Amino acid sequence: MIYHKIRSDFVSGVRQFIDHNYHHFNAGALADCTRSLEEFLDKGGKLIVTLAGAMSTAEIGRSLAPAIRAGLVHAISCTGANLEEDLFNLVAHNSYKKVDWRNLSAEDELQLQKQGLNRVTDTCIPEAEAIRVVESALLQQWLTAEKNQDTNPPHQYLFDILNSENFEFQADPNTSWLIAAVEMQIPIFTPAWADSTLGNIFSARLIDGTLSSDNIITTDLARMGDISSWYQEQESKIGILQVGGGVAGDFPVCVVPMLRQDLGEDVNLWGWFAQISESTPSYGGYSGAPPNEKISWEKLGVKTPKFVIESDATIVLPLILAYLMEGLEK
Repeated sequence: MIYHKIRSDFVSGVRQFIDHNYHHFNAGALADCTRSLEEFLDKGGKLIVTLAGAMSTAEIGRSLAPAIRAGLVHAISCTGANLEEDLFNLVAHNSYKKVDWRNLSAEDELQLQKQGLNRVTDTCIPEAEAIRVVESALLQQWLTAEKNQDTNPPHQYLFDILNSENFEFQADPNTSWLIAAVEMQIPIFTPAWADSTLGNIFSARLIDGTLSSDNIITTDLARMGDISSWYQEQESKIGILQVGGGVAGDFPVCVVPMLRQDLGEDVNLWGWFAQISESTPSYGGYSGAPPNEKISWEKLGVKTPKFVIESDATIVLPLILAYLMEGLEK
């Protein structure tokens, strides 16, 4: 009898599971946020997702790529690491190594370094098979751009690599959010690209003289102009789902006060906002700033739907996207 009662209470599907079980605390915040986002998108709203931290190495593309292809995500703002690490995983997935990171000693870390394995929490990016393979192809793109006096944002050169068909992918292309972005032609904005691995390599090639000019990479200032143009071109309200914090989130969200206060343009505030964060506001870091703090900066309004989910983004974001994807099947 008890067995049958348990079976009758069981729910299947992410959407039904969240609706049935997630009511309080961060679980409740996740459910409220997701239902609000679905309503926002159903009314014609557009969404930009920002990626900070090692989301690509966590293979967030497994969830994000289908959402992009389904038309749920209309732009990406990401760190240089998230841009390149999706490509690294594509070309060298079989050479990645997973480790028991909580029990690694300093000597264990040194052995990983000697093996050319760059650790990102519980997985290691292989230097030779991923980074140097991409560098070789990318350098040719940079040299050609220099010869032709072209200037492009960092992601465009990665798009060119993907479109060249010179690589045999080891990971499923359907799980790559970068390939999905190419297919759907959504804009990508990558502020502060220079601190990424490929940004470091670009700087090294300038220092050693292989490249003679940095003009082939669009500057952050130019990309701020690009994202402001994109924002103004949208006829719908635009929402922002900020995964983590830092420059990937701050770069796009600052477009609105720039347009309103510095240019005197009559543009809407951000129409919807949510942040997945584990940072503490009292430390003064931007990553932990609650949404209401953005009101004084003229980024959000008093009535703008606002949500904060204080949890692990690698758990939360797939649940949000799966909920939305299942909603499209209704």
